[in-house]
Amino acid sequence: MPGTTTAHPPVPVPAVLPTADEAVAHTLLNCVLREVTDEDTRRVVDGRLLLRLPFSGVELRVALRRTSLIGAHRFTGPVHEHTAEGWTPIGWHRLADQVHAELTLRTSSRNDEFLGQVAASHRAVSSALARRGRPYCRLPQSADGPAAYLDSEQSLLLGHRFHPTPKAHGADPGTWAAYSPEEGARFPLRLLAVREDLVTQDSAQRGALSLLDRLGEAPPGFRLLPAHPWQFQLLHRHPVFAAAVSSGAVRDLGKGTAPVTPTASVRTVYDGETFLKFSLDVRITNCLRKNAHYELTGAVALTRLLKHTLDDLAVRHPDASVLREPAYRSLALRTPDGRVDRTLLEGFGVIIREGLGPYVPAGATPLLAAAVADEYPTGPGRVAELLDGAGPSAAVDWWGRYVDLVVPPVLSAFFRHGLILEPHLQNVVVCVDGDGSPVRMVFRDLEGTKLVSGTHREALAELPDEVAHMLTYDVRRGWDRVVYCLLVNHLSDMLSAVADLHPETEPALWGRVRHTLARCAGNLGDPPLLRSLLAGEALPAKANLLTRWQRSPDREAGYVRLPSPLTDENVTNGPVS
Repeated sequence: MPGTTTAHPPVPVPAVLPTADEAVAHTLLNCVLREVTDEDTRRVVDGRLLLRLPFSGVELRVALRRTSLIGAHRFTGPVHEHTAEGWTPIGWHRLADQVHAELTLRTSSRNDEFLGQVAASHRAVSSALARRGRPYCRLPQSADGPAAYLDSEQSLLLGHRFHPTPKAHGADPGTWAAYSPEEGARFPLRLLAVREDLVTQDSAQRGALSLLDRLGEAPPGFRLLPAHPWQFQLLHRHPVFAAAVSSGAVRDLGKGTAPVTPTASVRTVYDGETFLKFSLDVRITNCLRKNAHYELTGAVALTRLLKHTLDDLAVRHPDASVLREPAYRSLALRTPDGRVDRTLLEGFGVIIREGLGPYVPAGATPLLAAAVADEYPTGPGRVAELLDGAGPSAAVDWWGRYVDLVVPPVLSAFFRHGLILEPHLQNVVVCVDGDGSPVRMVFRDLEGTKLVSGTHREALAELPDEVAHMLTYDVRRGWDRVVYCLLVNHLSDMLSAVADLHPETEPALWGRVRHTLARCAGNLGDPPLLRSLLAGEALPAKANLLTRWQRSPDREAGYVRLPSPLTDENVTNGPVS
């Protein structure tokens, strides 16, 4: 990795959005840089990144706006390919072809879906950029916290910087536009009344299911079941479901009255008080986004068994919270042979997640961390807005407060309680005060939350084996997940947004990270895993490109290792002028 953090000279932070062509090409190149090349096949020369694809021998080049100690460089302009005529600019489609050829040679296997998925991601990015004429609630000038929060959830137009197809989906553009966050969608839910003996549900908190009952009015002997309208359209002709409607066992009550807003995950919606996580049998990025039966059970089981753990974390880290998922409801219709139809059980399953209200300090505004870290001006609350022209020293101080809020609770959860949180950028909401300073972190989505094998034995023993198995990782796998989500995905990208404003501060920014990690290590008894991290152990980065190529489930995703930015030669611990 380069030892400098600036291009020659630095290129200013972009004030306009990129084209879809440029965004898709840069995202692909990020994946190639991280997962395909090594120290022998990449180098920075005169403000440009040069890459050679090891198996095909193709040479690529792109100009750099800024380099990064962790290799998360900022690109600018088109990607070039070296040909007999010299360096020739190429588009995203040609680059995708080159990546496809390289991975075919590398793995000795083909993936005939890959190019189509890249194209699908390009279409979605193009559509989102074309529709992004609507205004959004700006901070810190605006005091409209709820509007700014929802705008931040819907502002991720370009997606994950290190995923080859971050906006790919298996839907026609019109349907996608009606329900996707980046298109600014809002819509009412579909309401079903299900005969009580055909309802399956569980709750870890008294009254949690009443949140669903208040969405409408079910006839006597029936329970209300909200459905995502898109999912309803996908499943309403299912023979078992259609038969239940025909017999009156399930009644379609039509549209609800209050609209909900889809959040960044697409299938999770917010009504201003509560999050509802639906199944959606649509392929988004890697997989169908549905609540598997063990995830319905697992969300409530985790909420129940982690009560004392989360209470302890709240006492130790009063400026951090984990949103619980206290209940689920679905329908248990039976097939002609008497089995519960799993397609319908999972397809209509809805998980209730706590809302933000109780966890947002008075006067603070919640913002999705991924939106705060965005490189481009796609929504409210970006670092550039929050810092509002602050100088280098103030920017480093802001960063120090941020790191001190997000790092300690994640490490406490792991080392004190065997709890593996997934604090990637889309799973964290940061609350900022009127000055744009971070004051609280809220962690969400228990789907990715796991337990270290060997911990919580008694509670896990009470669960079905399949559910218990899906809730656990071994220590090494769990630690890799924590380090990847916390340092590589979250802090690295947020740090990049700060360093974009003041490139010379990057060593000091990583110094603040190391300082906080060292303090946590002392408080936690100096665990060997954390000691190795501080000593400069390579960092795990999820291999999204290779995982996508191999069609592997996320749980089985592999990691590539990145040289640590926390070593003595990289960090600066002193003040920044």
